[in-house]
Amino acid sequence: MDAYKKRVELSLEEYVEGVKANNRAVLARAITLVESNAARHFSLAQNVLTQIMPDTGRSIRIGITGVPGAGKSTFIEAFGMRLADQGHRVAVLAVDPSSSLSQGSILGDKTRMDQLSRHPNAFVRPSPAGGALGGVARKTRETLLLCEAAGYDIIIVETVGVGQSEVTVRSMVDCFLVLMLTGAGDELQGMKKGIMEMVDIMLINKADGNNQQPAEQAKVEFKRMLHMLPSVTEGWEAEVETISALTGRGVQECWETIERFHQHMKKTNQFEIRRKEQAANWFHSLLEEHIIKSFYNHQLIKSQLTEVKKTVLDGEISATKAAFMLLEKYEQEINKY
Repeated sequence: MDAYKKRVELSLEEYVEGVKANNRAVLARAITLVESNAARHFSLAQNVLTQIMPDTGRSIRIGITGVPGAGKSTFIEAFGMRLADQGHRVAVLAVDPSSSLSQGSILGDKTRMDQLSRHPNAFVRPSPAGGALGGVARKTRETLLLCEAAGYDIIIVETVGVGQSEVTVRSMVDCFLVLMLTGAGDELQGMKKGIMEMVDIMLINKADGNNQQPAEQAKVEFKRMLHMLPSVTEGWEAEVETISALTGRGVQECWETIERFHQHMKKTNQFEIRRKEQAANWFHSLLEEHIIKSFYNHQLIKSQLTEVKKTVLDGEISATKAAFMLLEKYEQEINKY
């Protein structure tokens, strides 16, 4: 299998067998394949995914976000190391649509997760560099499937960017964690209400030393606030816990809470329902992505878009009329065939 490292091209069978055997070199190459924007790689990548589909879906998928400075990297390393030491196989992935501008993808976090990235039971993968959120999300979803087929039973999907990426991560995981700090009122100012409504478990980090008592007070405040919001998971009221990723206090208890949440989902059949909803949403988002790409790549649109856009900017025509005019021309053009 080590010979695969030197090979320029691998066959479909080599990719599938290598991933299922958890050959890390082949897994890394399979992920690079699905991340590729090259048209010649698309068909092979989708055939690999089709072949490994029966071996997917058996992990617990955990989404993690947090306010700036909440210590996500420290927590993920402490959490991942504890689970990996217990025999679990942990994969850490990222959704970071901002990386093309800031160069601030999980690559930086990977160096801070030094122990975890070197653990034999762990796999840390940076976000695809550049691209719009939809493209990055698709590649992250497909990477998730490859990691499941390779035997990783806990997949952590971290949102590195801000804003819409939290919603995207929520749409691909079973359990959504938010890391907060003390100072509940101040912290909530930086969190959208929509994000708060997605929370299954909230962790107040850095609850150590002189900060332990304020963290406990923040826990009460956050619990009160979350109680007033509708539950994202039926029959489960969002849990709030204090932890210290630095000392390890509360990290094991966090995993036990996730296990209880997972059992609740299974018992109430919500696990299966959520997975099916996620698959349906993904299917529709891919269709929408393809339709938009097809529209903008059409020769007619390419030739007229700049000119029509200029008439809108110059105030000669309304944006609505211009858009519908282009769409009508596009529909007429594709209906010829």
